[in-house]
Order: sequence, then structure tokens, then C-alpha cells
Amino acid sequence: MLWRPSPDRVRDAKVTAFMRWLADRGEVDAATYQELWEWSVADVGRFWEAVRRYFEIGPADPGGPAVVAGNGAEGARWFPGLTVNYVDRILDHPADATAVVAVTEAGGERVLSFGQLRAEAGALAGTLVGLGVGPGDRVGAVMTNSAEAVVAFLATASLGAIWSSCAPEFGVDGIVDRFGQIGPKVLFATAGYRYGGKPFDLGAKLAEVEAALPGLVATVVAGPAAGLVEGAGLVEGAGLVEGTGLVEPAAPAAAPASAAGTRRLSWAEAVGTPAPLAPWPVPFEHPLWILYSSGTTGLPKPIVQGHGGIVLEHCKSLAFHGDLGPGDRFFWFTTTGWMMWNYLVGGLLVGATVVCYDGSPAWPDHGALWRMAGRLGVTYFGTSAPFIEACRRDGLSLRGGAEPATIRTIGSTGAPLSPEGFDWASTEVVEGVPVASVSGGTDVCTGLLGASPLLPVRAGELQCRQLGVDAQAFDDAGRPVVEEVGELVVTQPMPSMPVAFWGDADGRRLHESYFDRYPGVWRHGDWVRFTAEGGAVIYGRSDATLNRDGVRMGTSEYYRVVEGLAEVADSLVVDTTRLGQDGQLLLFVVLAGRPDAVEGPVPPALADLLRRTIRSRLSPRHVPDAILAVPALPHTVNGKRLEVPVRRLLEGEPVDRAVATAAVDRPEALAGLVDCLGRHGLLPTA
Repeated sequence: MLWRPSPDRVRDAKVTAFMRWLADRGEVDAATYQELWEWSVADVGRFWEAVRRYFEIGPADPGGPAVVAGNGAEGARWFPGLTVNYVDRILDHPADATAVVAVTEAGGERVLSFGQLRAEAGALAGTLVGLGVGPGDRVGAVMTNSAEAVVAFLATASLGAIWSSCAPEFGVDGIVDRFGQIGPKVLFATAGYRYGGKPFDLGAKLAEVEAALPGLVATVVAGPAAGLVEGAGLVEGAGLVEGTGLVEPAAPAAAPASAAGTRRLSWAEAVGTPAPLAPWPVPFEHPLWILYSSGTTGLPKPIVQGHGGIVLEHCKSLAFHGDLGPGDRFFWFTTTGWMMWNYLVGGLLVGATVVCYDGSPAWPDHGALWRMAGRLGVTYFGTSAPFIEACRRDGLSLRGGAEPATIRTIGSTGAPLSPEGFDWASTEVVEGVPVASVSGGTDVCTGLLGASPLLPVRAGELQCRQLGVDAQAFDDAGRPVVEEVGELVVTQPMPSMPVAFWGDADGRRLHESYFDRYPGVWRHGDWVRFTAEGGAVIYGRSDATLNRDGVRMGTSEYYRVVEGLAEVADSLVVDTTRLGQDGQLLLFVVLAGRPDAVEGPVPPALADLLRRTIRSRLSPRHVPDAILAVPALPHTVNGKRLEVPVRRLLEGEPVDRAVATAAVDRPEALAGLVDCLGRHGLLPTA
């Protein structure tokens, strides 16, 4: 047990106010979080209608006969006949309240009040209308996590156009694999950025992307950043003041066309003509944005989510689980290529200040983000589990006067957080704050399992199922189990579930992705155990489970043990066993502190230590058949491990079919791993 909420924390929590509101209206008199959750899934339509009314989303009486139509999680349709717009709620907050604080790695800041945010987004929306953008048109963005990206998204959404973004570090193929499927009419782009102290110019990349998108009519370029390579032909617009990162206004100027014939506009030109921000009402499930699966084994799936569903879900999740509202400063380290960016921007819906960071989380050291949080008064600090683990392994401690004292909650997602990671975050950053571990994903753009300010925090456990989420662990027979590891499923619909995959006219691809195993039930693809107290432990992807002689184990606990050794910096475990077939359990490790980039069998002493440790702390069945050192391991661009693609390589699939290199953070590490597999006879011969 790491943390228990104080009586004051429970009394003042946003979800407590919601519980009082429900009781006053005779909906439910819930005394505990568990009772509230049980009510929220007993009648999901009634629960979500209560959430809609509580946050005043749409008219008080929507006039429709049903909140949700359809049976089960597949095919549900929400609030037929109700019109909304995501941007409606941005109009509700005081004009002088701070909306966005955008920070660069170099230390520059840009601050926008809600009034300034609305003014800039309104001007930009007017420019988009002039370019022919309207409801249903797609708008792409290759932008850093900046104030401009937030403005561009809101301008797009206000028109009923569909937003889709990639991080600027994506390669050309990775961007085109995504945007090529949806055909954007307008592209927003960052001219350049800094990462890890180095400047990166995007001129050549942007030109290639434009040439590959034949339906593109215009590109709006924000930047260029200070100190980037000159002569790239990019439009000089609202740039960064040298050495600060502060925005310097530039006079609008006619922009030349790109080499592909696409019209170019500077940011200053695009926001230069004032216009009110006037959201267009759209149907509740009208597409808001298109997110993408990782795309490691093929083209990324283009996941469409709707205006109303996202507003409902993010208001509920951020207020009732994150305990966020006006006066809070909400930060999550992310890029625009990860769904956590969309979730971060959702902080505006509940009136919080959104803190955006553009740069490396470890530059110049792992304390940089924590120092920024202290300086800016961040109240909710969100990051990835691998970042917390890296801080812990680095020996970072912020006790003794360096801690960011305003932080009230530390959020973690992206991978299971080890008990040691929980303990570090709860003791070495700010004592007495909860660690809110969240598990969900791009598919629903929220958490399925997560945190509550009403519940205690136990090391290694997620606190609860989130409200309105009927999550269960299914055994092999499709029966719900407790205190047993099973498939994570959701048995009832959620409003933020995809309304479609783009281009999937008959819904077959959507069905195969989530509903082909359990009819009407969403299979999320994680391996989970629910505790008797209502908590949960995630064990990794169910399609990467280690199944040895019928004994199954999630990969997350395997990595926790292996990387608990000081000699191991990173690892990847792959089980090639299939039903009725023999296979191997292979462990790949990156050795810590070895600048000579060791490749091949690990030193015998370390191999023996690894085998003994795995045997004693995990199980004798899960001792690897082979252990190989590699100079580096590839991950997805969002930091996830590539167990399934590497297994497909080991099963004989060619590289171009087993893994999409555009979705990999370090293609050279993937190439090195493939070479290692070949040299050691692990790849099947033709």
C-alpha cells in the first residue's frame, strides 16, 4: 500500500461532487467508488445520459428516444438526432483563464488564454474555409506538441472537418502510410524542431509528403525554428526568437507554392485575418479525428472517433478519474503521434490549463521535465512507464528541496509500471501523492482501467475499472474470472469506441480487430488479472503471452525481472511456441554501460545469472532457450516493444511483411536485430 486518500481529498474530489449530484436527483445514492462503478455499468445508457447532463453537453433535453441504440459493444450508436461540436466547450471558459502553456526544449514558452486561443483558432478556421475545407474534409498535421498544434486542431474541429496528426520525427513512409489512406485537403506542418539538443529541418521531408498526397491543396507552415538549416525553401512565418523559443509575429506574406504545386501559407498569414470561432453543429457521432494503430505489421489502422463520444469520455475521465478542473495545470509528455496528445488537449474541455512540451524528456537529463513541472506549477504530471523506470534506474531523486511541490498526481501509461516504478514515483518525486497508472489505448482514446482519487494505490496495480467501462477478464471459455489472468474484454459499449475505420465500408476490418473472438464483446488484446479488491494488473499483450508447457506468463513481469539486473539496459522476449508445435523462448538483451555495442551470446557469467534469476523469480519453464546480446532494440515510435513482429520474423515471414519499418523508432536497430538473427541461424531458410 503506497497511498490512501485523505478525508479532505475525498470530500473535494470532482467525482464526489458528481456522486452528490446523482443522489440529489434520485439516480443513485452510491457511498463508495465500487457502488458507483456497478451502477455505471448496470445501465450504461442511464449513466452516460447523466454524464451528458452533468457537463451540459448539448441541450438539456436532447429530444431523442434513446441514449444508445443496439445491443452489445459492437454496432452501438449513441444519441441519434443530437448535434454537438467538440469546440462548444472551449467557448464556455473565462477568456482570461490560461488555456495553453507551450514549452520548448530550449526553455522558451508561449502562453495562450482561452480568449487568445479562441481568437487564433477562429482566424485559422476562416482561412480553412477559404481553402475549401468543410465538414468531412480531412486535415493532416505533422507538428510538434505546440500551441500551434492545439490551435490547428480546434480550428479544424470547429468546422466539422476531420483532424489527423503525426509526429515530425516520423519518416516520410510512416506519414504517407497514414495520410495516404485518408487524403487530407490541407496539411499543417512544423518547419523544424529541436530534440536532444540538435536541430532538425523538415524541408525535404515535407516536400516528399506533399508530392505523395495528390488531393492536397495547401500547406500551412509554422516556424521555422531558430537555428535550423537555411535554404530549405520553407515559408518564413511566425518563427521562434533565437535562443528562447518564444513566438515572434511576422507580417503576412504571399507564400510560394511547393515543388509539388501545393500552395504554401505561413502561420502568420493563416491567422492574420480575425474571425470568430463559431463551431458548426454536427451529428453526435460525426468524425472528430482519425488516430492510427502502431502499424508494425502492416498499414496502420485508421481509427475514426466521434465528436460527442470523445467529449463525453474525456470529460468523465479527466474530471472523475484525473480529478482535473479549472485551476489545474495538466501535463502529459507526448508527441502529436500518440493518442495521449489528444487526451492531453482534452484537458481544455474541463477548464484545465494544458501544458505542452516540445523536446526530449531526457535532455539535458532525466530531471528536466520534473524541473519544468515545478517551475510552471503543474498539478497533474503524466508520462510513460518507461520514462519513470528510466528515472528510477538513473538514480534520480527530487527529495530535499528540488521536488515539484505543486504536483498532486503522477500519471503513467504506455506500458505496465513495475511495483518498483510505483514506489520510486511515490517516494522520490513528491511524497504523499498518488501514482495513477492507466491502461487503455488508441482504440478508445482513453483508459479502460485507471485511477480514482477515492481509492488507495497499491504498488504494481491499477486502482479500478473506469466508470462506464464494463471490463472483465475472460478465461479460455469466455467466462469472467477474478484473481485469474485472462483476456481483457469490454462487454458493453463505450461512447469513444470507434465509429468506423476509415475506408472500411462494410465494417469487416473493425469486426476482425475487436469482435471476432467473442460476439458482441470488445477484445482489447491485453492480458489482465482483476483483484478481489477491484484493482487490476496488466501482464502485457495477450498475443505476445509466453506459453510454456501450458503455463502462461505476461511479458511485463518477465521484463521486470530481467531488467531488474544492473547488467541489462533493455530486453525483448519472444516465444515461438504454437498450439501443437514446439518452439523456442528467446531472450534478447542490450547490455548496460557497454559502448562497444556487444552482439552475440552474452558472457557466460551473465547468462548463468539471467537463467538462475528467471528460474527462481518467475518459473523453471520460462528459462530462455537462448540469450543473445544486441547493440540496440527497436520499438514502435511510441516506445512499445516489438514482440509480435519479431516472432513473425522468427516464423519465417520476410521483413517487409513482418514489420513496417516506418512504424519503428530506430530502423537501424531493427536491421541490426535481423542481421543478428540471421548470423545465429534463428531465421528459417527458404
